[in-house]
Amino acid sequence: MFKHILIPTDGSELSNMAITQGVKFAKEINARVTGITVTMPYHFFALEASMLVDSMDLYAADSKAMAARNLQVLKDAAQAAGVECAAVHSVNEHPYEEIVKTAREAGCDVIFMASHGRRGIQALIMGGETHKVLTHTKIPVLVFR
Repeated sequence: MFKHILIPTDGSELSNMAITQGVKFAKEINARVTGITVTMPYHFFALEASMLVDSMDLYAADSKAMAARNLQVLKDAAQAAGVECAAVHSVNEHPYEEIVKTAREAGCDVIFMASHGRRGIQALIMGGETHKVLTHTKIPVLVFR
């Protein structure tokens, strides 16, 4: 049925639980996975505290390190399960755009993602990325609650 699963992650606890279940699902159906994490570009006027104190170069390095940590969770889970895995880090103002684009370009036939990730004021400002993915792709989306 599905042979290539895209699993987005933002590093949240629910996202990490979705990784565990997504990799388990991939193992059960003999599919491969691609993980994606999307970081925001640097802004001089920002909502994230790290942007307020970091220089552009320091922010880029911090974002890259955070993305590597987020994707390592997926890589470790996939390796432990014996599932083929690729990882993508993208930078975009709108994470859902990169998720949809990567799913399409990588030839994924399903997106397996958490129902929500970030919490608090950031979630209110950014909106629900899962909802945006659901409304902007024709690729099936399995939502982990």
